[in-house]
Amino acid sequence: MLELRPNCEACDRDLPPDSTEAMICSFECTFCASCAISRLAGRCPNCGGELLRRPRRPADSLARHPASTERMGRPSAGTTGGDEAGHDASA
Repeated sequence: MLELRPNCEACDRDLPPDSTEAMICSFECTFCASCAISRLAGRCPNCGGELLRRPRRPADSLARHPASTERMGRPSAGTTGGDEAGHDASA
């Protein structure tokens, strides 16, 4: 199940679970659409994967399976390289 992380890892913009502006990679690194397009050119800086629109969870499901409240941030957001979770763009 997707975590639905609450913020952009590059600029720390709030991205609530119903946001149409949230973009994720296959590891769920999360970015706002503005950063994903303008700063990152549609690629995750942590793993090199494609950034796609994050699906929204229906409200009744969200009540049973809430979104994450853990804010994420990467010092390398906007550059190519690995992250503390072990995602390595050179792999």
